[in-house]
Amino acid sequence: QVHLVESGGGLVQAGDSLSLSCEASGDSLSNYAMGWFRQVPGKERDFVAGIAWNGGNRDYADSLKTRSTISRDNTKNTVYLTMYNLSPEDTAVYYCAASAARAGTRWPKNYNFWGQGTQVTVSS
Repeated sequence: QVHLVESGGGLVQAGDSLSLSCEASGDSLSNYAMGWFRQVPGKERDFVAGIAWNGGNRDYADSLKTRSTISRDNTKNTVYLTMYNLSPEDTAVYYCAASAARAGTRWPKNYNFWGQGTQVTVSS
Protein backbone atom coordinates (compact mmCIF):
# COMPACT_ATOMS: atom_id res chain seq x y z
CA GLN A 1 0.00 0.00 0.00
CA VAL A 2 1.43 3.32 -1.11
CA HIS A 3 -0.04 6.72 -0.31
CA LEU A 4 0.40 9.52 -2.85
CA VAL A 5 0.05 13.25 -2.29
CA GLU A 6 0.22 15.79 -5.09
CA SER A 7 1.21 19.40 -4.64
CA GLY A 8 2.11 22.42 -6.72
CA GLY A 9 -1.17 23.23 -8.41
CA GLY A 10 -2.65 26.68 -8.54
CA LEU A 11 -3.69 29.56 -10.75
CA VAL A 12 -1.31 30.52 -13.54
CA GLN A 13 -1.47 32.60 -16.68
CA ALA A 14 -1.29 31.30 -20.21
CA GLY A 15 2.31 30.85 -21.25
CA ASP A 16 3.50 30.14 -17.72
CA SER A 17 5.35 27.06 -16.54
CA LEU A 18 4.38 25.01 -13.52
CA SER A 19 5.91 22.13 -11.62
CA LEU A 20 3.86 19.52 -9.79
CA SER A 21 5.16 17.08 -7.22
CA CYS A 22 3.90 13.72 -6.04
CA GLU A 23 5.32 12.42 -2.79
CA ALA A 24 4.82 8.81 -1.78
CA SER A 25 4.76 7.12 1.59
CA GLY A 26 4.17 3.58 2.77
CA ASP A 27 6.28 1.95 0.07
CA SER A 28 9.27 2.60 -2.11
CA LEU A 29 8.52 4.16 -5.49
CA SER A 30 11.13 1.83 -6.94
CA ASN A 31 8.38 -0.77 -6.95
CA TYR A 32 6.20 1.23 -9.33
CA ALA A 33 5.96 2.94 -12.61
CA MET A 34 4.42 6.36 -12.09
CA GLY A 35 1.96 8.35 -14.12
CA TRP A 36 0.26 11.71 -14.25
CA PHE A 37 -3.35 12.06 -15.36
CA ARG A 38 -5.77 14.95 -15.60
CA GLN A 39 -9.52 15.30 -15.51
CA VAL A 40 -12.05 18.06 -16.12
CA PRO A 41 -15.73 17.98 -15.09
CA GLY A 42 -17.81 15.73 -17.32
CA LYS A 43 -14.77 14.18 -18.98
CA GLU A 44 -12.82 11.00 -18.55
CA ARG A 45 -9.49 10.95 -16.83
CA ASP A 46 -6.78 11.40 -19.45
CA PHE A 47 -3.18 10.26 -19.50
CA VAL A 48 -0.60 13.03 -19.29
CA ALA A 49 2.78 11.39 -18.76
CA GLY A 50 4.34 8.22 -17.43
CA ILE A 51 7.73 7.06 -16.27
CA ALA A 52 9.19 3.64 -15.59
CA TRP A 53 10.32 2.62 -12.13
CA ASN A 54 13.90 3.75 -12.74
CA GLY A 55 13.19 6.57 -15.18
CA GLY A 56 14.46 4.53 -18.11
CA ASN A 57 11.27 4.90 -20.13
CA ARG A 58 9.16 8.04 -20.42
CA ASP A 59 5.90 8.56 -22.22
CA TYR A 60 3.83 11.68 -22.91
CA ALA A 61 0.41 12.50 -24.23
CA ASP A 62 0.54 14.06 -27.69
CA SER A 63 -0.64 17.44 -26.46
CA LEU A 64 2.21 17.66 -23.97
CA LYS A 65 5.11 15.94 -25.73
CA THR A 66 6.92 19.22 -26.35
CA ARG A 67 5.62 21.05 -23.29
CA SER A 68 6.26 18.79 -20.33
CA THR A 69 8.90 16.81 -18.51
CA ILE A 70 8.28 13.94 -16.13
CA SER A 71 11.01 12.91 -13.75
CA ARG A 72 11.48 11.01 -10.54
CA ASP A 73 13.81 10.86 -7.59
CA ASN A 74 13.39 7.50 -5.93
CA THR A 75 15.65 8.49 -3.06
CA LYS A 76 13.05 11.13 -2.18
CA ASN A 77 10.07 8.95 -3.11
CA THR A 78 8.91 11.78 -5.33
CA VAL A 79 7.76 12.15 -8.93
CA TYR A 80 7.61 15.47 -10.74
CA LEU A 81 5.77 16.92 -13.69
CA THR A 82 6.87 20.22 -15.16
CA MET A 83 4.66 21.79 -17.80
CA TYR A 84 5.62 24.66 -20.05
CA ASN A 85 3.71 27.20 -22.11
CA LEU A 86 0.45 26.39 -20.41
CA SER A 87 -2.88 27.22 -22.00
CA PRO A 88 -6.47 27.23 -20.71
CA GLU A 89 -6.89 23.78 -22.29
CA ASP A 90 -4.52 22.48 -19.62
CA THR A 91 -6.91 23.46 -16.84
CA ALA A 92 -7.81 20.31 -14.92
CA VAL A 93 -7.34 18.38 -11.73
CA TYR A 94 -4.01 16.59 -12.01
CA TYR A 95 -3.52 13.21 -10.38
CA CYS A 96 -0.47 11.09 -9.88
CA ALA A 97 -0.71 7.33 -9.76
CA ALA A 98 1.44 4.28 -9.12
CA SER A 99 1.40 1.10 -11.17
CA ALA A 100 2.84 -2.30 -10.38
CA ALA A 101 3.57 -2.52 -14.11
CA ARG A 102 7.03 -1.19 -13.41
CA ALA A 103 8.05 -0.69 -17.04
CA GLY A 104 5.34 1.92 -17.47
CA THR A 105 1.82 2.15 -18.82
CA ARG A 106 -0.63 4.83 -19.92
CA TRP A 107 -3.78 2.89 -19.14
CA PRO A 108 -5.60 4.04 -15.98
CA LYS A 109 -6.77 0.54 -15.07
CA ASN A 110 -3.17 -0.54 -14.73
CA TYR A 111 -2.60 1.97 -11.94
CA ASN A 112 -3.15 0.61 -8.48
CA PHE A 113 -2.91 3.73 -6.32
CA TRP A 114 -3.96 7.33 -6.84
CA GLY A 115 -3.38 10.64 -5.17
CA GLN A 116 -6.08 13.10 -4.20
CA GLY A 117 -5.39 15.44 -7.10
CA THR A 118 -4.25 19.03 -7.37
CA GLN A 119 -6.09 21.74 -9.28
CA VAL A 120 -4.32 23.56 -12.09
CA THR A 121 -6.15 26.56 -13.53
CA VAL A 122 -4.74 28.46 -16.49
CA SER A 123 -6.20 31.86 -17.23
CA SER A 124 -6.20 33.47 -20.65
